[in-house]
Amino acid sequence: MRRLVTLLLALAIVPAALASVAVAQDRDPILVPEISQHDIVLRQGFTGANLLLYGAVLNPDDRDIEYDIVVVLKGPTQPIQVREKERIFGIWINSETTSYRSVPSFYAMASSRPVLDIVDERTAAIYELGLSYLQLSPSGSINPAEQRRFSEGLVDLRQRQGLYAQYDEGVHISEGVLYRADIPIPSNVISGRYVAETFAITDGRVISSATSEVQVFKEGFELGVEEAANDYSFFYGLFAVGLSVFMGWAAGRLFAMV
Repeated sequence: MRRLVTLLLALAIVPAALASVAVAQDRDPILVPEISQHDIVLRQGFTGANLLLYGAVLNPDDRDIEYDIVVVLKGPTQPIQVREKERIFGIWINSETTSYRSVPSFYAMASSRPVLDIVDERTAAIYELGLSYLQLSPSGSINPAEQRRFSEGLVDLRQRQGLYAQYDEGVHISEGVLYRADIPIPSNVISGRYVAETFAITDGRVISSATSEVQVFKEGFELGVEEAANDYSFFYGLFAVGLSVFMGWAAGRLFAMV
């Protein structure tokens, strides 16, 4: 079965890759990435999805070079405020707070080997290869030690929510040409444009990269609820409170009749 899948991927990818080689102006390796699905619809009962990111690395010079592949999938960025809780007299209360201008709502990285076995820390930071090298943007001035503490806490929280993940050795390379990586998408992702970046790396250098996109969106009833909450937030809030009160009253009457 694995050989059959590899053969099918090769038949799908190689024609496009050869066409790219024909028009190439330089001799750098060419990445031809693809994704198993470019649209994910968030419907009621959505329990998550599994994205297959695959493709080929073609070398125009036919040189025998071994590549490492790193795939990074990012969701839309959003501003966020992080609060640190502190226990005072046995009660947990909010204490320190910091804000970030742009934080990826989703981040997943898969690599053919552990990142620091592939590149040095500087390169990992430039390309944001790994959770330890995410470039979060705090608002205003903040103490570096405090910034590191808040950033680590934010990343840890997102990991526990299933929104951030790192899969060392999560990319499988076949015959030195074809690669594939499975990225789980949890049910609590937000709508928006997700970008998959693929990097071909050798001798610690990124020598080729390519991007592809996934659109995550809602439709039908779920989309209507989201638009109502955003466009008519005051009336939506009143309706939600009224519905909660009515349901509580109805439940009380029902149990009183039993």
